[in-house]
Amino acid sequence: MSEASARRKPNEQPVLLDTELDHLPPELRWREWMGRVEAVIFAASEPVTRSVLARVVGKNCNVELIIDDIRAELAGRPYELVAVAGGWQHRTKKSFGDAIRSALGTAAGEGTKELSQSEALVLMCIAYFQPITRGELSSFFGKEVSRDLIGVLRAQELIASGPRSPQPGAPYTYVTTKNFLAQFGLDTLRQLPDFEALEDAGLLSKKKLLAGDIPGGLAIGEGDGEEPEADLVEDQVSRDGVGASDRM
Repeated sequence: MSEASARRKPNEQPVLLDTELDHLPPELRWREWMGRVEAVIFAASEPVTRSVLARVVGKNCNVELIIDDIRAELAGRPYELVAVAGGWQHRTKKSFGDAIRSALGTAAGEGTKELSQSEALVLMCIAYFQPITRGELSSFFGKEVSRDLIGVLRAQELIASGPRSPQPGAPYTYVTTKNFLAQFGLDTLRQLPDFEALEDAGLLSKKKLLAGDIPGGLAIGEGDGEEPEADLVEDQVSRDGVGASDRM
């Protein structure tokens, strides 16, 4: 058989996988399931959902317990399994970030370009008040939020178009994406702190935000010079998150 004919055709069914492994004793069966689950997560370029992992284990296998056992084995390793964007993903532990940056210039998982303060604040507000229109964002800040600024967030796949607003003209709204969750280490929006938590931490004031009183230097959509860059929430809000479930 030639190499070409040996290749699997695009519409060919995948090879059947023995998921039950009834011929193995329980302990070896569990170890095989653990290996399969970790291999799939390791090979994937994005978080892997439970439904995907269920394809490689027995029908009565508890995927969450498999994940727990894998995490226990990785306790002393420089990487771990984290729950993000509705699935699981291998990630380097934060404590090794400096070492990775020193060697490679960037830490693993830092795929998002550093955002300016204006971009970071607009992204935060979209996360809190989604679905929200560009006009509503502009009203919050008392300055026009430019299409270019929205374009930066869309280009990084941090936001996407949501449903059309019932306002006159039916403008598009904006919502955060799964990539937003993945980039900032969040499993679901339920993990994001409410306004009260941010106010207690001194990071945000709902009263000032509604009044359009934004921090100095945040000229949304304006300004000739370059804006100071901000590490989106890693130092403030981002890794702890901002959420859509606590709208005003």
